[in-house]
Amino acid sequence: MADPSTYRPDPGSIPVGPGVYRFRDDAGTVLYVGKAKNLRNRLNSYFADLAGLHERTRRMVTTAARVEWTVVNTEVEALQLEYAWIKEFDPRFNVKYRDDKSYPWLAVTWSEDFPRVFVGRGAKRKGTRYFGPYSHAWAIRETVDLLLRVFPMRSCSSGTFRNAQASGRPCLLGYIDKCSAPCVGRISEEDHRAIVADFCQFMGGQSTSMMRRLERKMLEASESEEYELAARIRDDLGALRKATEANAIVLGDGTDADVVGLAEDPLEVSVRIFHVRGGRVRGERGWVADRVDDAETGDLVETFLQQLYHDEIREGAGEAIPREILVPALPPSHEAIEEVLSGRRGARVRVRVPQRGDKRTLMDTVARNAEEALVRHKTKRASDLTTRNRALEEIAEAIGLAEAPLRIECFDISNLQGTEVVGSMVVFEDGLPRKSEYRRFVVRGVEGQNDVASMHEVITRRFRRFLDDRAVIASSDTGSLVDPTTGKALKFAYAPALVVVDGGPPQVAAAAAALEELGITGVALCGLAKRLEEVWLPGDDWPVILPRTSEGLYLLQRIRDEAHRFAITHHRGRRSRTMVESLLDDVPGLGEVRRKTLLKHFGSLRKLRAAEVSDIAALPGFGVRTAEAVKAALSDAPVAPAINVTTGEVLDGAE
Repeated sequence: MADPSTYRPDPGSIPVGPGVYRFRDDAGTVLYVGKAKNLRNRLNSYFADLAGLHERTRRMVTTAARVEWTVVNTEVEALQLEYAWIKEFDPRFNVKYRDDKSYPWLAVTWSEDFPRVFVGRGAKRKGTRYFGPYSHAWAIRETVDLLLRVFPMRSCSSGTFRNAQASGRPCLLGYIDKCSAPCVGRISEEDHRAIVADFCQFMGGQSTSMMRRLERKMLEASESEEYELAARIRDDLGALRKATEANAIVLGDGTDADVVGLAEDPLEVSVRIFHVRGGRVRGERGWVADRVDDAETGDLVETFLQQLYHDEIREGAGEAIPREILVPALPPSHEAIEEVLSGRRGARVRVRVPQRGDKRTLMDTVARNAEEALVRHKTKRASDLTTRNRALEEIAEAIGLAEAPLRIECFDISNLQGTEVVGSMVVFEDGLPRKSEYRRFVVRGVEGQNDVASMHEVITRRFRRFLDDRAVIASSDTGSLVDPTTGKALKFAYAPALVVVDGGPPQVAAAAAALEELGITGVALCGLAKRLEEVWLPGDDWPVILPRTSEGLYLLQRIRDEAHRFAITHHRGRRSRTMVESLLDDVPGLGEVRRKTLLKHFGSLRKLRAAEVSDIAALPGFGVRTAEAVKAALSDAPVAPAINVTTGEVLDGAE
C-alpha cells in the first residue's frame, strides 16, 4: 500500500484552470480518470486525511504511484477528453454501468439500393436508420410482421435477395403480399424507397396523418364501388391501429425525450431510461453499477449520460440524441453536456429536471422501474447458492472465524428524538432471511436518545432469554424446544454464530459488554458503520475494510438494511398507535375498550383519518354521535410529520 504523500505534487505546481487528470500505479496502468473545473482544488482533495476519504477513494490513492494532468481551455473540452480516456484506458476505479441485457433495435438499411428492415442488436452502422431500442425482440418482430402488410418492403437478407434475383422467383413473402418483390422487378427502386420512407415515417411517430390518408382512400374506394380495395385498406388500418396500441402516448406534446431514473443504495446504483419519441415510449433500457465512491446523484447522472451517448458523440451520429433529456438531478457539468450533445445533434439539446405535469409523472414511473430493477438484481444475487457461500466465507475470513457463520443475527435501534425507542432483531440463516425468527423490542429502561445504552439493553434481553430457554431445555427430559409449563415454543433457544450491530465502535462496545456480563462465549460480534461501510470488531482501533465488490460486504449490508427496515416499521406502528390514543383521550364516551377497537380495526392514524363517519359508527359499541366526536378530534389535531421508512428521517408535509 503506497503512501499518497510520497507522490503528492506540490500544490503550487497544479494549475487552477479546467483539465483532466489520471492516477497511475507502479506499472503505469491508469487507475482513475477524472475532470475538474479547477485542477488544484480537485487534486488537493485526494491528498487530505485518509480517514475522511470514501473507502474506494482511499484504496485508489493508496494503490496509485503518481498522478498526472492535462490542461484544456474549457469544461466542454475536459468533458470530451475525460470520456475519451475512460474508453481508452478502462480504469477500474471509474463507474461502469453494466447494461442488464442486450436490447434489440429496429433497423432500416437506408444506404442500400433496395433498403430492408430487420431486428438486430449490437453496435450501430453508418447508413442505417435505427428505431428503438425495444424491450423485447419478439414484440417488435410481431409489429414488423403487421406493418409489412401495409408497407410491403424488403425484409430478406442479402443472400436471399441475390438468390431470388438469379432464379427470377420471389420468396414466400412476395407471394403473400408482405413484400413488393423488388428482387424480380415487380416494383421500381424509386417506388420501393417511397414505401420504405412511409414505413420510417410511421415508426418515427407520424402515424396520425398516415392513418387519416388511408381512411380517405378507403372512403374514395368505397364511393367508387371498389370494395375489394376498400376492404384491403380497412384491414391495413386495423393492422396500423394494432401496431400503435402497444405504444400509448405518454407525452401529449409529441416530445422526443430520454427520461432517466435512478435508484441508489450504498453499494450499487440502478439506472432506467425510457426512450420517448413522438410522445410515445419506444423502448426502455436498464443498467446496474457498483458504487465506487460517495458521489452525489448529479455526479452519477453525469457519468451515465457520458456513457449512454458516447457512440453518438464519438461518431457524430446525432439522430439518436433527443432534444430533451429528463434527469432526477442536474449533473455538475450539465451546461457542457448540453453544448456537446447539441453540437452532435445539430440542434438544441436540454438536460433538465421536470418539476410538474406529465413529464414529472413519467419521471416518477421510470424511477419506480429503476427501484424494482435494483430489487430484482439484489434478489437474483442473493438467491444464488454459490454466491451466498462465497459471501459467508468472506465474512468468516474477514473477522477471523474458523467456519462460515450459518446463523447471523443483526440488531438495530430506532427512535424519534428519544421517544418511542424500539429495537429490532433479524435473522439470516445460510445467507437468507428467516422472517419467522425476527423479533421486536420496546426499550423502556433508557431515557432520551441514547442508541448505545439502547443497544446494550436489547442485546442483554435477547441473550438473557437465550440463557433462560437453554436452562428450560436442560431441565427437560426430552430436550424439547417447547416449554413444558406453558406449552409455548422457546423462541430464543438458538445461539447465533455471528451478531451484527448497526453502528461503529460505541455500539460494538455496548454489545460486547452485554455479552460479557451474561457470560456468553462462542458468539462472534461485529458492527457495520453506515457512512463508509466499515466492519468494526470489539476492541480494535481500526476497522476491517472489505472490498466494495465483496459478496461478504453485500450480505452484511443487506442484513443491516433489513434490520433497519424492520425497526422503522415497528417504530412507525407504535408512534401511530400512541398518537391515536393521545388524540382520543378527551373524546367523551370513548374508553379504553373502544380505543382498542379503533386501533385494531383501522391499524393506523392515516387510515383512521381517511375513514368516514359511517365507517366508524359501524364498529361494535359505536354510534353516529361518538363517530362524529372521533372525527372532530382528529380534524382539530395537527397533522404529524411523516417518517421516511428507509432512513427514519422526519419528512416535510402531511402524514
